[in-house]
Amino acid sequence: MQFWAWLFFISVFVVFYNYAGYALIIFILNKIKKRHRNYRIQDYFPTVSFIVAAYNEEDCIEKKILNSLEQDYPPEKIEYIFITDGSSDGTNKVIGKFPQIRLLFHADRRGKSAALNRAVQAANNDILIFSDANTILNSEATKNITRHYQHPDVGGVAGEKKVISSESANEVGAGEGLYWKYESTLKKLDSDFYSVVGAAGELFSLRRSLFEPVAENVILDDFIISMKVAQKGFRIIYEPQAYAIELPSFSMGDEQKRKVRIAAGGFQAMSVLSSLFKFWIHPKLFFLYFSHRVMRWTISPLSLLLAFISNAVLFFSTSSSFFTIAFVLQLLFYGMALLARVIPKNLPAFKLFKLAYYFVFMNLSVILGFFRYLRGRQPAAWEKARRSQLSL
Repeated sequence: MQFWAWLFFISVFVVFYNYAGYALIIFILNKIKKRHRNYRIQDYFPTVSFIVAAYNEEDCIEKKILNSLEQDYPPEKIEYIFITDGSSDGTNKVIGKFPQIRLLFHADRRGKSAALNRAVQAANNDILIFSDANTILNSEATKNITRHYQHPDVGGVAGEKKVISSESANEVGAGEGLYWKYESTLKKLDSDFYSVVGAAGELFSLRRSLFEPVAENVILDDFIISMKVAQKGFRIIYEPQAYAIELPSFSMGDEQKRKVRIAAGGFQAMSVLSSLFKFWIHPKLFFLYFSHRVMRWTISPLSLLLAFISNAVLFFSTSSSFFTIAFVLQLLFYGMALLARVIPKNLPAFKLFKLAYYFVFMNLSVILGFFRYLRGRQPAAWEKARRSQLSL
């Protein structure tokens, strides 16, 4: 029984450390050594290339253009580049109505990584800002991002992703929204300690001089691009006052498609960024990367399974009240996840049930993504998951 007890405690420790323990460590370290940022120049406006990659986004591209043109930034300091390779709907026609937008189009669809490489090659300005076509930004986003580039150690800036719930997305919204609030807290802690480990494609930025073209088969282009900057010894700063708003996936089927793809991309990223495991080169970056990302993509899902199995063995083979309580708590948690699809929204515990469901769903998606990565069946150019529509 000693083996099963050790297996249980180690598995629980891994999950706790990954989702809360490492964050507690850097929270304490941040409090001990508070990092202060002084912005020497109030009106700091470097030149910006604002890049949006879109594929068949006819239903939302005009809203994206109007929102982009409302950025509170000197118009002579910003260029807008929309790249629509492979689009076969009316996306290009809509963009053509706006002379302020520079349209790049190629009939061949080679994936987002290839599109971004081509857009950056065409860009003229010092700072690159990338944003997804189906997101809406706050008007101060560009200004709040660029102010960080006054500091020479800053190589990139990650904006905040906000997922808002909607009636049409009630299966997904509560869990995904709470998860991204949690992720935003971790990103702030990571940034204060040293650097964000991977930016989200909804809104991120970097110095054009630090951009490194990514292979066309790369799945998580945003993650790889930003981590390549961090590998060069520059920090990726988190800026919550620059945010991208989007609605949750249209259904759990669409969300699963997206999560499995991200998981497959995570395993690919570990291969592409294998040099990051040389922890002695950038120890702080390695600590954050391994604690926040690598464990989330690898041993945490396995540890959840092992914690349940080992606890079940101990429950049925010992009379320990500790292991009995632990097993009952696990059963309650997974029971909440199972019931989350049918629990009424007006119950006080609705969000808690949905969060439990999303947590289990996310870890199952990691396992599915791992097998998809092994089979090499996740193309860089993929069938996009549906999302509910935003309104301005």
